[in-house]
Amino acid sequence: MIIDAETGLLDVARKCPSPNHDERPNGCVPELIVLHNISLPPYEFGGNWIDQLFTNQLDPTAHPFFADICHLRVASHLLIRREGEVVQYVPFHLRAFHAGVSNYRGRERCNDFSIGIEIEGTDFEAFTEAQYQQLAQLLPALVAAYPGLSLQHITGHEHIAPGRKTDPGAFFDWQRLSKVLAVDLPASASSECPFVVEIPPPA
Repeated sequence: MIIDAETGLLDVARKCPSPNHDERPNGCVPELIVLHNISLPPYEFGGNWIDQLFTNQLDPTAHPFFADICHLRVASHLLIRREGEVVQYVPFHLRAFHAGVSNYRGRERCNDFSIGIEIEGTDFEAFTEAQYQQLAQLLPALVAAYPGLSLQHITGHEHIAPGRKTDPGAFFDWQRLSKVLAVDLPASASSECPFVVEIPPPA
């Protein structure tokens, strides 16, 4: 996988541009990776409903649940589908609207300094081998492209928005991801933990 830091695009991703983003605040760069899960309709996989939600084209009459969410203006940077396809909605250097009200180690508004990755799934069933394989390649590629990122600062939506969000949920195998990346994940979002990112010197 190759990420162009100038354009913020991943070479292997299918591009589906979303309007639900803006510039990061002055001085903010990607320093955190947040993992989510998503399924549309709930607990169903496939189709183009996620693309439609993230591009403000979701038909409220297509499913009873859609009438409740079609007004949302949300998007993650990436989606990893069940079969391993990667879809990019927002360039990484821009601020995507994925985290909402959130706090990571005392810093609020995590959208300002995070990259959001949706994984097609639910809180109640296992994720796929293809999805874990993509994460194992994608996460180091992001860290290599953006010096502010670190493998030690990868966490879940449930951790930065406790009580409000539950994803990626109990069936996401953090232990497996930790072993592959040789780090202890998920990163704690507690304000008692210092938020320090060690940026390596230029090669």
